[in-house]
Amino acid sequence: MGESIASSECPECDGRLRVEGDETVCEACGLVVAEDRLDRGPEWRPLDGDRRERTGAPLTRSRHDRGLSTEIGRGGRRLTGRKRRLLRRLRRQHNRARIPTKSKRNLVYGFTEIRRIAEALSLPESTRDQACVIFERAQDEDLLRGRSIEGFAAASVYAACRMASFSRTVEEVAAVARADADELRVAYDPMNRELGLPTGPVDPSEFLPRFSSELNLPVRIEARARELLVDLRESGHLAGRNPCGVAAGCLYAAAREANYPLTQKRVAKVADVTPVTVRGTYRELAE
Repeated sequence: MGESIASSECPECDGRLRVEGDETVCEACGLVVAEDRLDRGPEWRPLDGDRRERTGAPLTRSRHDRGLSTEIGRGGRRLTGRKRRLLRRLRRQHNRARIPTKSKRNLVYGFTEIRRIAEALSLPESTRDQACVIFERAQDEDLLRGRSIEGFAAASVYAACRMASFSRTVEEVAAVARADADELRVAYDPMNRELGLPTGPVDPSEFLPRFSSELNLPVRIEARARELLVDLRESGHLAGRNPCGVAAGCLYAAAREANYPLTQKRVAKVADVTPVTVRGTYRELAE
């Protein structure tokens, strides 16, 4: 047991104090001045070679079991053939026990598709987890019966983007999903109606920063486009309009005012609309 001499004095006899283990005692009278039973060392301990962690991955809503289930490893090279066969059988039975029902199987497949779409769209983990919660709610309400699981996975990601005010269109989500735009809309309509998702209409201002960045436009043009968008909203010309087309038209109008070289074809390509749509918004702003 290591010992160290303390510089303070004993409150009883003014003797010197000495720290022994987890107690501080006086060398003269033997008074125990303080004791500390807490272990100040690290909480973890090495269990597997040099690995110093013994906690698993954090909980996540993007997995059907929240990431709580365990996995049986492959074993080392020193295992005999009989042991390897035993581990293989145990691993197979363990995987079957993790997904016991068809609904769980559909949930695993849907969550896997959601994670893939979210990664392709560079969405944050919070939006990915929200999409998984929406998909699970839709399955609990029996909305997936007779419909495409891929379509509901894509619709869940689209709904989560709408709720988080991320500028992602139906076409953009469908481009990286295993479902087309029609399957996404067929799944999104009952999901939005039955679950009461707080989505609301898409604000064209959500697309202005992304379109401006892809077109390498100056900040002043984006700011002017935002002002033009406010004028359109106050005049009541946004109802029933494509939000991407409105944002593209405002950027084009702001570029024309600043004499910045920007064509209708170029801005329409970035917004995934036709030049006619851009021209329609520009004419309304000109009027």
